[in-house]
Parts: sequence; C-alpha cells; structure tokens
Amino acid sequence: MLDEAARQVSLVGLGGLTIGLLAEKTNLSKSGLFGHFRSKEQLQLAVIEWAGELFAERVIRPALKSPRGEPRLLELFDRKIRWDDGDLALPGGCFFASISAELDDAPPGPVRDRLVEIELDYADTLATVFRTGISEGQFRADADPEQYAFDIRGVLMSYHLASRLLADPKAEDRARAAFEALLRAARI
Repeated sequence: MLDEAARQVSLVGLGGLTIGLLAEKTNLSKSGLFGHFRSKEQLQLAVIEWAGELFAERVIRPALKSPRGEPRLLELFDRKIRWDDGDLALPGGCFFASISAELDDAPPGPVRDRLVEIELDYADTLATVFRTGISEGQFRADADPEQYAFDIRGVLMSYHLASRLLADPKAEDRARAAFEALLRAARI
C-alpha cells in the first residue's frame, strides 16, 4: 500500500495523494484506509517514512558496502543517479525532489520537518563518507566535507532537473563530469 503511495507521490506530488486515490490504486476501501491513517497528514508522514526506508534500502545501505572513502562516494553518487532516473527510480523520478518543491515554503510541521530530517541525514552521510576519504588519505586534509556534500547534492539536483524536466540526453554525462571535477579538486 505504501509502495503504491510512494509511486503516486512521485507522479502527482504529496498534495495530490489522497486516501481516495490510494484506495482506487490499491483496490482497498476508503474507509479502511482512513481507519488506518486517520488523516491526510498521517498518510503523508507514512509515505515519507516509507520512501525514506526505500531510499536507504536502494541507495544508502548498498553503497555503504563499498570500500571506504572515494569508492563509497562514487557508489552513493551512482545509486542516487539511478534512484532519480534509472533502475532504482519510482515512475516520477526522485520522490524527495518532487516533494521538496512542494514543501520548501510550507510552514514547519510534521510532514515538512520529516522531509528536512531525511535531507539533512543524506547530506550528513555524504559529508561523513567524504570525511572518511580524508582520513584514508584519498582527499586533501583541508577539504571541507560539508561543502563537498553541498556541491554533490547541487550536481544531483541539476541532474534531476536536466534529466526529468528538460529531457537533456546528456544530463547524466554532464552530472558525472561535474562530480568527477569535484573529486579531482579534492584529491591529493
């Protein structure tokens, strides 16, 4: 049920997800779904949690099995590209890119706050992996892990826009070139 909800959010956005739509797509009763979630906000929180777990399962955990430092960072980047627009993707692309546009100006609240936590966790993961690359002697000691995490996320956001909205056939090549330039600048 939440898998279908995440698929729908990737297509119609968080605001477009309703208990009625989910009931229709899953052949479950609206009253049964309402009894389970109790409100649209609870449904939204549940689907964000589900997508966060899906992201961890498809992107984070497999990448963390790679060797420490640069190889792990490369795997995180590659898997995030595939999460946006590849074999790991939902039909509408990156779930989080989709809802971040909806929630960026929303007032603080449980739904927005949970999205912010997930995004900050991902940024922290990138910075931690980069920091490990410094301790492994793969990156310069004076490199700023948080700045590199910011820059990598910027490349990934640009990739999402170029790939999904602009249908740029060179989007992935450009993203990989930008990522490689960041790594080259950080290497010893």
